[in-house]
Amino acid sequence: MAEVKYVFVTGGVTSSLGKGIISASLAKLLQSRGYSVTIQKLDPYINVDPGTLNPYEHGECYVTLDGAETDLDLGHYERFLNVPTSQANNVTTGRIYQSVINKERKGDYLGKTVQVIPHITDEIKRRIKLVSSGNKYDIVLTEIGGTVGDIESLPYIESVRQLKWELGAQNCLVIHLTLVPYLSSTGESKTKPTQHSVKELLETGIQPDILVLRTDRHLNTDLKRKVALFCNVEENAVIESVDVSTIYEVPIKMHEQGLDKTVLRKLALSDENEPKLDEWREFLTKLKNPKNSIKVGIVGKYVELPDAYKSIAESFIHSGAMNECEIDIEYIHSEDITESNMTDRLSGLNGILVAPGFGSRGIEGKVLTARFARENNIPFFGICLGMQCAVIEFARNVLKLDGAHSTEINHKTKYPVIDLMEEQKSISDKGGTMRLGGYKCVISKGSKAFEAYGKTDIIERHRHRYEFNDKYLHDFEKNGMLAVGKNPESGLVEIMELKDHKWFIGVQFHPEYSSTVVNPHPLFLSFVKACMS
Repeated sequence: MAEVKYVFVTGGVTSSLGKGIISASLAKLLQSRGYSVTIQKLDPYINVDPGTLNPYEHGECYVTLDGAETDLDLGHYERFLNVPTSQANNVTTGRIYQSVINKERKGDYLGKTVQVIPHITDEIKRRIKLVSSGNKYDIVLTEIGGTVGDIESLPYIESVRQLKWELGAQNCLVIHLTLVPYLSSTGESKTKPTQHSVKELLETGIQPDILVLRTDRHLNTDLKRKVALFCNVEENAVIESVDVSTIYEVPIKMHEQGLDKTVLRKLALSDENEPKLDEWREFLTKLKNPKNSIKVGIVGKYVELPDAYKSIAESFIHSGAMNECEIDIEYIHSEDITESNMTDRLSGLNGILVAPGFGSRGIEGKVLTARFARENNIPFFGICLGMQCAVIEFARNVLKLDGAHSTEINHKTKYPVIDLMEEQKSISDKGGTMRLGGYKCVISKGSKAFEAYGKTDIIERHRHRYEFNDKYLHDFEKNGMLAVGKNPESGLVEIMELKDHKWFIGVQFHPEYSSTVVNPHPLFLSFVKACMS
């Protein structure tokens, strides 16, 4: 098999320019030309993973099938490529240093002074290559978090410099993403920030091969020529990335700009096969030309930062396009919902999704939301804590178990309808210790969940410590809330469903992590259909 090729995506000027979307878009184009591609993210923070980070700090924590808590960009990678990522696709500084320090304690470096170069950079390079071990991929794209010039990113940038030298120009290239701001006072797009950013990169010993310029308007040929001249880059390797209405347009725009062709030429790979993007274009056509529209409320406690619910929002885009329906999402703070205002706040919605989360803040608003949806026959979708809130509400108001709760919130509750999982009771560490990753679920035939999936055996991704308390299952089922999905090994309740309701499903797992452009998640598809009806 041919040698693996490596593409690194760095950023300059400002964070949040869209390195993840550019990486995913390029990967999609290369994949559609017949190359096997994967993407990994190198994150400069010292947390071992983002699992213990507040969503306000870092947005959503994305979970892979093999149980890694990772950066939300891995969600973009999967949604674009329709290929699962793994533990190896997200590397943090915390994980790098943890590994090196563990080796030092074991005596692997006996007699040596352990330093950033070579020990930390060697470990970074090992991790970069690990994702392609066994030559599974033709091309590995690596997105480096942060911006050039950050102290935290320096070891990663140095590792890229070393790899570029070790692997050679035809096996390794660097794409640098920068900003070209427009000054309305002078009516000009300014290239100086890009020049300074590239200069900063040059000082680390790296000459970028391709520049991608983020801009809110089209850039003329003279401006691109100027950037090429000042930054030592070929003119056809200066790519414009103009703002678009949806991130899913970016691969098409990048192809029009010739990004994929330039990358293949520089890596000495064939560009004979034109990208097969018919399915992608069809999705975009449906997305932009909806025949129906609905309004869905997402009730959560982190709604000030929509990135906290990134995968849920994207799942609605996928299922909306498939149903040819525009979905107007209204983010509603669960802390704002009270008994006196819930009718005003929640009326007018075609469907309600109660989002996942942890802790007591805003929990009563979620419980009230589940009650409102149940009593008013409004399609309801509860995910993880959202399911648990629906269970608490049903216990209190239908089973008349006054004060029923989750022991996560009230460990002294008389009716612990949600309780800590048995295997979690001896765990004190917070990081990476939940029930994480893919687990089996068997669905009852005749249920709405079975109708959605069209099969009984599924695997879904989890991220939780608490579960439905089986002690109360008989009472729930006798009164019309059924456990229609269970884990075959542990008996853990995975899906709860109301018998006499238009569409009321709560799931312990996270279906939003599995939805992609090509394969929208069946539960989201079914929920949107119910909202449309």
